Amino acid sequence: MSVRILALIGSLRAGSHNRQLAEAAVKLAPEGAAVQLFEGLADIPFYNEDIDVEGSVPAAAARLRAAAAEADALLLFTPEYNGTIPAVLKNAIDWLSRPYGAGALTDKPVAVVGTAFGRYGGLWAQDEARKAVGIAGGRVLEDVKLSIPGSVTRFAETHPADDAEVVADLTEVIARLHGHTGEALAA
Repeated sequence: MSVRILALIGSLRAGSHNRQLAEAAVKLAPEGAAVQLFEGLADIPFYNEDIDVEGSVPAAAARLRAAAAEADALLLFTPEYNGTIPAVLKNAIDWLSRPYGAGALTDKPVAVVGTAFGRYGGLWAQDEARKAVGIAGGRVLEDVKLSIPGSVTRFAETHPADDAEVVADLTEVIARLHGHTGEALAA
């Protein structure tokens, strides 16, 4: 059985460096694992309890919940917007946190990585994402991290998949997430 890792990308821009990083992760998944990019975060309405009603949950939100429920783990890719997590990624976490205590994130291993233009590679956004995911019920892998600074210059002419250091670091992240997932499945 292959371990399914669902990737959520906090940038909606088609050519974003975080999307490129996620695309690289798909190719770098080890044997026995598959990284799947979730498409459609832009289609999910902002979380509102008035529309989160069993039997009439918006289709895009239901699709996200189903994909997360079927996944064995999640890998979040986040840029940093104004020192924090992008709204689209926070919204996805909010939808996945419900119903309270039984959301699609509950007890799932989750790693958060990313790249940003700043010199810290989006650390603040990643920390905020880890905090939100942990409160939402995910099992945040605090020791599995990757922050790549200077994205605009570093990836100006090089795709992350062609950067040997990024490939090595991202491969390690996916392998460690896969390993934590195996532990969870065996438990």
